[in-house]
Amino acid sequence: MLINGQWQKKWDPVQKQDKEGRFIRQTSSFRQRLDATSVLRLKNGERPYTLYVALICPWATRVLIARSLFGLEEYLPVKIVAPALTDYGWQFTDFPGATPKDEVEFHYMHELYTLSDPSFTGRATVPVLWDNENRCIVNNESADLLKILNDDLRELHQHPFQLRPQSLVAEMDTLDERIYRKLNNGVYQAGFAQSQTAYDEAYANIFSMLDELEERLAHQRYLLGEQLTESDIRLFVTLARFDVAYYGIFKANRQQISDFTHLNRYFHDLIQIDAFAKNTNIEHIKTGYYSIKALNPTQIIPKGPHLDWFKYLK
Repeated sequence: MLINGQWQKKWDPVQKQDKEGRFIRQTSSFRQRLDATSVLRLKNGERPYTLYVALICPWATRVLIARSLFGLEEYLPVKIVAPALTDYGWQFTDFPGATPKDEVEFHYMHELYTLSDPSFTGRATVPVLWDNENRCIVNNESADLLKILNDDLRELHQHPFQLRPQSLVAEMDTLDERIYRKLNNGVYQAGFAQSQTAYDEAYANIFSMLDELEERLAHQRYLLGEQLTESDIRLFVTLARFDVAYYGIFKANRQQISDFTHLNRYFHDLIQIDAFAKNTNIEHIKTGYYSIKALNPTQIIPKGPHLDWFKYLK
């Protein structure tokens, strides 16, 4: 990680932990939004911003899905890091499906952070919205980036779809917080647990949440009824990684998503939507998670599983 702008030690999956060995996630540092001037520049054909992402990363994939749903690909070009995390974090290589390294001026993702703040301390995470002219990070928080796409750039795309319909916001916030705590982040708390107690707690949270969602989806198409929302994007990215990565490498192995009747149906509905399918890359997901040396010292990537929804991927 970076300490006062200098790379001090090899990348470690465990960012912080509490006294019980529970995994604690880093808080995002760059939280700027886009103003009317930024939107006008995009409308006038300028491309002042680049979105830096990893296809393994669920938080980055949330943003990519929304970008596709709103038809913003031409306005926000992307640079994709290689899926395997190195001792120096995310790297730009010629891995299939990543941006070729000769098309990126940086070698490692942490270079963007030290350019933005020469004394930055922390981890160089994705996604990142990068200002090409001022050479600095605008925002590195996926929740903010979803708001930027939905709200700040609405004049640009004028799409009828709303990620957060006003009538559902209160219910969404409550549900999203619980899904994040128990499932989205819960799988990482299981995988990176530093004690049996921490693992057992995370494991229980994961499957109690999945059981609750299974019951919820028995009575409606999407999480909030018949309308697709941001909550579905947030859940989808975890479900897409569950059977191919979390079940094995994170030991979240009571059952797979394909073993649930209603969750499996729900996931199949979403993966057939172009914006979801085109931003789901199984090879990046498997390579990325199984490259974590602390969890998989041999670096052997499993051949399976081969799931029926792979046929929908672009």
